Amino acid sequence: MTTQTAVSSADEVLRLIEKASEKNFLPIIGPYKGRILAEEVRKAKPRHVLEVGTLIGYSAILMGKELDEKAEIVTIEMHRDEAELAGKNIVRANIPPKIKIITGDALEVIPTLKGQFDFAFVDAEKSEYFQYLKLAEGKLRKDAVVFADNAGVFADQMRDYLDYVRNSGKYESHYVQVGGDGVEISVKL
Repeated sequence: MTTQTAVSSADEVLRLIEKASEKNFLPIIGPYKGRILAEEVRKAKPRHVLEVGTLIGYSAILMGKELDEKAEIVTIEMHRDEAELAGKNIVRANIPPKIKIITGDALEVIPTLKGQFDFAFVDAEKSEYFQYLKLAEGKLRKDAVVFADNAGVFADQMRDYLDYVRNSGKYESHYVQVGGDGVEISVKL
């Protein structure tokens, strides 16, 4: 299958998820913040991506469109039904990288992961972002990008995370406003 066909399949699945999200609220990153995520993935060209919070696969597909078959995305989803739907959506999207969906609590799964990651996308329980980062930190390569969604709307719930990436000296971090919300993009030093 050609790359063009794969991109078309992925775009079609993304649009279907966006439409479903408009009808029955689904907390996906959406097309506006999604463009920033895709741009960061394009710039970073990661080989190993960690995603915390798969939901139904929207962001995994969005990132996967920017990667080639040598890349791998490991994505963690707590809810079995959503993880299964994500798997179906990812197969339908026909994106190049290998995607491994792990069903379970990220606080328990992250310590068991092997290898190093050069990109992490966090979009799960906001009050646990700091815990996810601390558990994954030793698995993040130097210059790894950590992209955290909802850093505007849920800034209060993410305060420990935001204080850490902005003030610990371990990351170069900045906030990007998108509509009424935003994302925090941090690079590990």
